[in-house]
Order: sequence, then structure tokens, then C-alpha cells
Amino acid sequence: MKYLLIHTYDPNDEHSTEGMPPFQSWLEEMTARGVNLHGGYLAEPSDATTVQVRDREVLLSDGPFAETKEQIAGYDVIECADLDEAIEIASKHPTAWQGKIEVRPIAGDSCVDAQESG
Repeated sequence: MKYLLIHTYDPNDEHSTEGMPPFQSWLEEMTARGVNLHGGYLAEPSDATTVQVRDREVLLSDGPFAETKEQIAGYDVIECADLDEAIEIASKHPTAWQGKIEVRPIAGDSCVDAQESG
């Protein structure tokens, strides 16, 4: 099953990361296990553009879609046997030491199916 790991952090949250594993170690382990399909860091929230359509008009605004202390910092797409393995993988990621990682199942390939049938 595929899962999206959504990395969030609060830039004002200051706590110790002593003993935090290096990112490269996590990446090497997950690549060796064959579970890491894709991942990346995101630019700063101030670089975001939010798009919405209302009454057929495209509306744009600068910045993130939500006013919140925590910001989305990056993501990983993983494939593993079950939620327990996904949680174990997320718990080893350095972001879990600095912020939070939301583990969310990817609901099939509905976007790919819609493109192929359209």
C-alpha cells in the first residue's frame, strides 16, 4: 500500500534535536528496503501561490492556503505492507524529531484512471 508522509514543522518551535539521525541515513535505509518511491522538500510558504475557482473565475493569492503556525515542509511517497510499517518508517525520519509527519494512505490511482478514461 502507498502512503504519503506529509512533513510539517513550526519554525518558532525550539527544542532539542540531540541524537536526531541524519537525513542521509534514513534515505539510504529506505532506498535499500525499496520502500521510498519519491520525496522532496518544498520552498518556503511565502513562495506559495494558492489557486481557487469561484463562479468560474480563477482567484490567486500569495502564500500558503492556511493561516497556521505549522507549515508543510516536504513529503515522501512510500510503499509498504501496512500502516504499522508506514508508522515505523515515519518515526525514523529526522522530521519527526523536529516537527511532525502525517501518515496518510493514498486512495488508489483514481487520478491516473480519470486521465486515461477522459
